[in-house]
Amino acid sequence: MQMVMLLAPLVSLLLAPIGNLPTFAAQIAPIIYRSCTPCHREGEVAPFGLETYPQVKRFASMIKLTTSRRFMPPWKAIAGHGEFVGERTLSSAEIKTIGDWVDNGAPSGDLSQAPKPPKFAAGWQLGTPDLVVEVPTSFEVPADGPDILQNFVIPTSLTADKVVGAIELRPGNPKVVHHALVFLDSNGAARKLDEKTKEPGYQSFGGPGFFPTGSLGGWAPGGTPVWLPDGVGRYFQKGSDIVLQLHYHPTGKAESDRSKIGIYFSRKPVTRLVGGIALENWEIKIPAGEKKYRRASSYVLPKEATFLSVTPHMHLLGREMKADATLPDGKKIPLVWIKEWDFRWQDTFVFKSPIRLPKGTKLEMYSVHDNSDEISTNPFTPPREIFYGEGSNDEMSLCIFEITTEHIPDLLELIADDGRHRKVLERAIELTKKGGG
Repeated sequence: MQMVMLLAPLVSLLLAPIGNLPTFAAQIAPIIYRSCTPCHREGEVAPFGLETYPQVKRFASMIKLTTSRRFMPPWKAIAGHGEFVGERTLSSAEIKTIGDWVDNGAPSGDLSQAPKPPKFAAGWQLGTPDLVVEVPTSFEVPADGPDILQNFVIPTSLTADKVVGAIELRPGNPKVVHHALVFLDSNGAARKLDEKTKEPGYQSFGGPGFFPTGSLGGWAPGGTPVWLPDGVGRYFQKGSDIVLQLHYHPTGKAESDRSKIGIYFSRKPVTRLVGGIALENWEIKIPAGEKKYRRASSYVLPKEATFLSVTPHMHLLGREMKADATLPDGKKIPLVWIKEWDFRWQDTFVFKSPIRLPKGTKLEMYSVHDNSDEISTNPFTPPREIFYGEGSNDEMSLCIFEITTEHIPDLLELIADDGRHRKVLERAIELTKKGGG
């Protein structure tokens, strides 16, 4: 009798209803479908699908490992340091739920009650574009080797200046297109770079290899095209070439791609244009073996501006970047913080609510680089001294902001002020070509 009484709690625990444990149908499917399936589906850049219970169960242990380490879903911005559109983050509670589910055998639950897998638009998500441009010819992506950053110069037939309200990129081959940036060139600089190569387009690492005269934004898998706020647009000068930079990721099989962009002109009157300013440090000279090489930059706004997005940028030795704004009254506004930089997962982070910063606001950025033999992405073994530059084995410390202003002359003044920094940058590049230092 005493033995039965001792075993009773254990028997009760073993017979507890499965509903007390997380199941795929009730708790896991909503997380997976929201944060994983947009990339992990047939024909997309992820190497396997996560669209059904059998698929998710097959990779359950990997999902637990990668989410617990916050390696997946790929979102490098630290939570709480800026709020952004389309955050691909999991809460600590969601990560624990996934772990508990895997540890208990990844039960299905009542699949008839599970949410349906999400459906994705097959055509243009914003409707028929006003202008569609396409990479001139197919580009062949090899089966293996390093990632490729290829820039394609696409002429346009615009005979009048336009204002762009949105763009939508449609990868020709989503399995290999990792992300995209769209630049404008009204000076013919990109054409000259393209003429030097036999293959379609030309390669560059980091930037497009020239100073753009404008930008139309970017794209990453899982991203949803959105319109700029009413009354805001991007200036598209007539006669400009579009320069589409595509980041290709080899899959183990030779592939070809011919991507296209849908361009939507502003539907409503535009009173504010989008421009760009940057915080950047060109004085980069990283000693071999240095683990925490720090660079910093700051800038005081001469005019009030509204900040729409932020794009941190470093190369293979980058480890951390943080940007903040300090208002004239001393209040600090967090902008972005990347604590574990990964060149493969760069993003343009669009602020959930545009941030209006008054004249006199101080922008500050710092970056940290690791040039030791402990970082797996170091291009040299043993490590070498590294300088500033656009090349794949050079390094950068750059944080770009897309901004707008209430009055267009104020925007032009901000861009012109940044342009004076660009002249310094040009001199820095010339010094780099001569050996740096």
